[in-house]
Amino acid sequence: MDAVEESVDSLASLEERITRAVQIISELRSDNEQLHEKLRKSQEEIQALQTERDEAQLLAEEFQKENGGLEQKVQQLSDECENMREERKQVKNRIEKLLNQLDLLSAS
Repeated sequence: MDAVEESVDSLASLEERITRAVQIISELRSDNEQLHEKLRKSQEEIQALQTERDEAQLLAEEFQKENGGLEQKVQQLSDECENMREERKQVKNRIEKLLNQLDLLSAS
């Protein structure tokens, strides 16, 4: 009878191990599905972030081009302003000379 009991115990032990292996496999499958879902969501998030980054880069390039154009315009206006100051200075000097000549004519 010891052999039969040993065989039953061995069979029960094997049954327990198989049941435990099935539970572990089920848990691992569940974990695997959850990880795949997390991976899918992460990939979608990465794609969305890459799209946002690309749009931001395009906007930055547009702003840089616009900024370059504005800098040129500012320089052009600054040059024009400087030229007008020079012209005003020249006109002022000419008017002063004319006034001096008028003063000389009035004094004579």
